[in-house]
Amino acid sequence: MKETFTPQASGSPAPQTAPPAPAALAAKVRTVAPSMTRSMQRVAEAVAGDPAGCAALTVTGLAERTGTSEATVVRTARLLGYPGYRDLRLALAAAAAQQEAGRAPAVTADIAVDDPLSDVIIKLARDEQQALADTAAGLDPVQLEAAVAAMTAARRIDIYGVGNSNLVGQDLMHKLLRIGSVAHAPADPHLAVTNAVQLRAGDVAIAITHSGRTADVIEPLRVAFDHGATTIAITGRPDGPVAQYADHILTTSTGRESELRPAAMSSRTGQLLVVDCLFIGVAQRSYERAAPALAASYEALAHRHSPGGRQRA
Repeated sequence: MKETFTPQASGSPAPQTAPPAPAALAAKVRTVAPSMTRSMQRVAEAVAGDPAGCAALTVTGLAERTGTSEATVVRTARLLGYPGYRDLRLALAAAAAQQEAGRAPAVTADIAVDDPLSDVIIKLARDEQQALADTAAGLDPVQLEAAVAAMTAARRIDIYGVGNSNLVGQDLMHKLLRIGSVAHAPADPHLAVTNAVQLRAGDVAIAITHSGRTADVIEPLRVAFDHGATTIAITGRPDGPVAQYADHILTTSTGRESELRPAAMSSRTGQLLVVDCLFIGVAQRSYERAAPALAASYEALAHRHSPGGRQRA
């Protein structure tokens, strides 16, 4: 059995391999802000919205600007992945320089009930682009490489998710099946746990949960973890409970949430990018097996859908 991790206390900084790059700062704010206290959110929103102005402020000045305390500013900096406020200021200065050079991401308004569909198209397209950019900026290549290596060598891969996350899991399962991997993505939480009991060292279990706290996803991952499988979490909350049982964590963008576009919709784009990265990585590393399997699946489907294709009764 593996040794379980101790959950972090609420509000404590998540472990970071390295501080976020300046280009990833806004993405990081969007990812962790929903789990912050309201006072910490004010600090995070200020630094993301005006990096140049905040970079010029001392810790006392930023605390006064946001109506918080110096301790809150420091805690926010640490939760965003920086050792201290000085490191955050340096990142803010770099982010401000990038904005000045015209590389800042576009910010769009929420979709309103009376928006014409022409505006909906534009706003959704920009939000989807932003979600992809945020996820790409926050995705740790080291964690991704380790996840791909485990999946490539796996005897079997189980994927857990509920609701829209299960649809993303089904997408990954179908891709993996087409390159010869053995993959399962049960929609029923009871079946997910039953499947997880059968896993062992050399197998892989993947949990997809935007909130990081979906019980029906965490439980089969815990069972797989306890049985020695390599576990992977795809989540928008890397400091959530799911991290207790994840050997590797792949962070997705939270996305822009609104009344007409809840988290289940806004998180899907980032999740799909991550599973595509996983699939491509596995296909690259198992190309001798994957290429013939893909060709065979294409041929079988083409034959089935062609006018002359014959089907058994």
